[in-house]
Amino acid sequence: MTAFVPAVRCGDGRAAVVRHERGSAVPGDLTDFGEFVEASLPGLLRYGHALTGNPHDAADLVQTVLEKIGSRWTHVLQKTGDPLAYIRRSMANAHISRWRRLRRENLVADIPDAQPLRPVDPFEHEPLWQALRGLPPRQRAVIVLRYYEGLSEAEIAESLGVSPGTVKSQASKAIAALRTKLNRDEGTEGREAV
Repeated sequence: MTAFVPAVRCGDGRAAVVRHERGSAVPGDLTDFGEFVEASLPGLLRYGHALTGNPHDAADLVQTVLEKIGSRWTHVLQKTGDPLAYIRRSMANAHISRWRRLRRENLVADIPDAQPLRPVDPFEHEPLWQALRGLPPRQRAVIVLRYYEGLSEAEIAESLGVSPGTVKSQASKAIAALRTKLNRDEGTEGREAV
């Protein structure tokens, strides 16, 4: 496996690219744009993938930025202390510019139906979800933090600004209320079916 460390300062102050291949280090001079690209391309592609979410768009982004920077490489070396950081910042700026261009408004001749779209709640008809919605805010917060987030009583007390005893009592009351509500709903459904 090949690992790359893009920019390192030599003892005489020059910047150098160091490539590690299975334990051996091969230094190269940063003044050669080709060597710099070869050494830093895998990292730039990973960064581009993190920005775009797609390896193909990442490759396009890296290529576009390297084309622009390659034509003024000596200027970049003279003006920036870290060309890799400069390239990463250029990639972020290029990605943001592309994203803004693509999300522009599209003007249409006719207004679409004025029916507002209501977000669909997948748990809307779930009995436990309905029962949880019916709890007071503090009890609901304790139940969610304890059983959904997996926090301890001390962590819940700290995050809510209450004592651990309050957390215990609120959890106990909430569980009792949930049991009552769910048992009542099950009994009602059983009678409706008969």
